[in-house]
Amino acid sequence: MNRQIIMKSRPVGAPQPHNFELREVPIPELAAGEVRVENHWLSLDPYMRGRMSDAPSYSAPLEVGDVMEGETVGRVQASRDARFAEGEWVVGRGRWQTHSVLEAGQCRKLSPQIPKPSLALGILGMPGVTAYVGLKHIGQPKPGETVVVAAASGAVGAVVGQLARQAGCRVVGIAGTEAKCQYVSETLGFDVCLNHRAPDLARQLKDACPEGIDVYFENVSGPVFEAVFPLLNDFARIPVCGLISFYNATGLPSGPDRTPLLMRAILTKRLTFRGFIVTDFLADWPEALQALEAAFVAGTLQYQEHVLSGLEAAPQGLIDLLEGKNFGKVVVDLKPA
Repeated sequence: MNRQIIMKSRPVGAPQPHNFELREVPIPELAAGEVRVENHWLSLDPYMRGRMSDAPSYSAPLEVGDVMEGETVGRVQASRDARFAEGEWVVGRGRWQTHSVLEAGQCRKLSPQIPKPSLALGILGMPGVTAYVGLKHIGQPKPGETVVVAAASGAVGAVVGQLARQAGCRVVGIAGTEAKCQYVSETLGFDVCLNHRAPDLARQLKDACPEGIDVYFENVSGPVFEAVFPLLNDFARIPVCGLISFYNATGLPSGPDRTPLLMRAILTKRLTFRGFIVTDFLADWPEALQALEAAFVAGTLQYQEHVLSGLEAAPQGLIDLLEGKNFGKVVVDLKPA
C-alpha cells in the first residue's frame, strides 16, 4: 500500500491541518517506460501554497482530492525503462507519498558525489538551481556591487548570497531571527545580515548599503521590499523569485497606492524587475548542477537543513514554512529510524 497526503479542501488564508488528509491506496502497476520509486525524502517549498489555490498562475492548480505536489528522492524499486535499474537513487516530482510511479523522463539519477540524498532537494537541486539561474541571468552581479538577499537563510537565499560573494560583491542578507542572522553572517559569509523584524530595518539597511543596492533578490516582498525600494541604484536588477509574505493573503494590503512611485522609479532609474520560474531556464540545469556540486565538494558552499520526521509531519511543516518558522531547507525524512 501507498501512504499519501491529499489536499482535502482549499485553504482560505493560511493552510490549516484540516485542509490535508492522509490516505492509503494500492501502488499501481508499472507500464512501459515507467519506474516505481520508494521515496526516502520529500521537499517542502513555498510554491506549494500556490498549487493549493485555484487562482490563475504559471502552473495548473491542484484539484481537491489530488496528492500534494512536491519533489522527492528515493530508490528505484522496479523499472520498465532501460535507463534506470533497481536500487538507484533518483529525484523527481514524486509528490507527498511513500511510493511513486513516474515516467522515466521525469526522473534524474543522483550524482555519486552527493553525500546525502536529501541535498538533491536543496542546495544541489531545484532551490540551488533557482539561485544560480536567477542570479546569473537576471541579477548579473559585478565585482564591487551591493547585492541584497531576502530570506537569506532559506534554501534559495543562502545559495544566492554565497554565489554573489564569490562573484566579488558586497552581500547583505535579511532574515527573520537573530540566530538566522548570525548563521548567515558567520557560516555563509555574508557581509551583514539584518533582522526583518527590527522596527528600524529601513535605517539599518541604509547604513548597511552606503552605496545603494545594485541587485535585490526578491523572495519575500512586503515590508522588506519597502525598505529596499528607496535604496535601489540606477539600473538595479531585481529577480523576483517569490513573494512569501503574500501567499496566505486573502485581499490587497491596506495603505496608500504606491504604484505611481514604483512605476516612476522603474522609468527614471531604469530598473529591471523580472519574475522567473526555475523551469524557464531548463537548458541551464546541467551547468548549474555541475557548478553547485563543484563548489559544494570544494567546501565553498555551505547549507542548513530543517529535517522533519515522517510523512504525517508534512502538513504542519508547510504551515510553519509559510510562517518563517523553519531554519534552512525543509525536508521530510519519510523513512525515519
